[in-house]
Amino acid sequence: MFEFWAMPHQMPPEGDWRSWVILGGRGAGKTRAGSEWVRSVVEGARPMDPGRCSRVALVGETVDQVREVMIFGDSGILACSPPDRRPDWQAGRKQLVWPNGAVAQVFSAHEPEALRGPQFDAAWVDELAKWKKARDTWDMLQFALRLGDDPRVCVTTTPRNVGVLKDLLEMPSTMVTQAPTEANRANLAESFLEEVRARYAETRLGRQELDGVMLGEAEGAMWTSAALEAGRIDAPPEMDRVVVAVDPPVTGHDGSDECGIVVAGVVTRGEVSDWRAFVLEDASVRAASPMQWAEAAIAAMERHGAERVVAEVNQGGDLVEAVIRQVDPLVPLRKVRAARGKAARAEPVAALYEQGRVHHLRGLEALEDQLCAMTARGYEGKGSPDRLDALVWALHELMIDAAALRKRPRVRSL
Repeated sequence: MFEFWAMPHQMPPEGDWRSWVILGGRGAGKTRAGSEWVRSVVEGARPMDPGRCSRVALVGETVDQVREVMIFGDSGILACSPPDRRPDWQAGRKQLVWPNGAVAQVFSAHEPEALRGPQFDAAWVDELAKWKKARDTWDMLQFALRLGDDPRVCVTTTPRNVGVLKDLLEMPSTMVTQAPTEANRANLAESFLEEVRARYAETRLGRQELDGVMLGEAEGAMWTSAALEAGRIDAPPEMDRVVVAVDPPVTGHDGSDECGIVVAGVVTRGEVSDWRAFVLEDASVRAASPMQWAEAAIAAMERHGAERVVAEVNQGGDLVEAVIRQVDPLVPLRKVRAARGKAARAEPVAALYEQGRVHHLRGLEALEDQLCAMTARGYEGKGSPDRLDALVWALHELMIDAAALRKRPRVRSL
């Protein structure tokens, strides 16, 4: 009686749907939900229910993974089946056969053509987002789901930003349930939860693998989740310089874009090639008035002992400086103007990341989401990349412009 103690994300949605996608963190109970759904559609409300499914496709990345996880795993179909309704595994034919005659056939995503020919009235797809031939396999499966009055598919997967999954989630015939790893904590070792929280909390990898959140990473992005994770640190060294960069919104009311406010520091010991930058805080705010974002920027400066504020003045001009100086008349301020597009300004900063010369502290997820949506074509995320713009100004000030000054010393106004 799984439905009496199942978690909400493990129960099939009501209504008319073709695909049910269960997005979840590691250990969130996705496999159990998939196994129980297969049992429910095969057994029906009654053992010989004429509306039950009789032909099911079980599709995983490999045949071994289908067998070891979806069928024989701790939460697999056999473990979930009562003795009197347990299917028989026929290894030679790679299929499960139930006492009522229903059959589930195993397929590998490495061989999408194997789905050309068979036909089914239900399918369980596991970890779609990690398949190398996901698009081809998914397409072949759709053609094979042609039996019965209402063929359906259950997809259990940790979310990854891949095209086939994004397209599936946007289909009007798709229903989604979602849960983090923590939702299933009663069935997980506390030491496991403590370890993964300590290592991956407030990281992009943690949001994907533990929280079950679909992260944005545009095709051809200048920044990738893997690169950002590789440069993550828990605590920064002593800084030689710290600045607060501000990208003010065009307007100042409740509906305005956010004001990007990013704090970054640099260690400049040794040669220029040895310099390392550290992104310390994303203090961005959605301010109802210019005074609010100015106060937030000055507060960030005081928290980190920053030596100056770097503010873009393309939109506000002298008004930006006037607002900041209302909060602190003596604040060291450098005004910068964007003479090139966002992508062109971002490219040299992205190159610093590729060289492993920029590191992030934890807690910068919103900023990192914007970074992973920036491509050479422009910004492909939602809204305005205010946090990204502020970061770019900060690292130009600390690394790129400062390195150019060392090579070609000149007088620069504040």
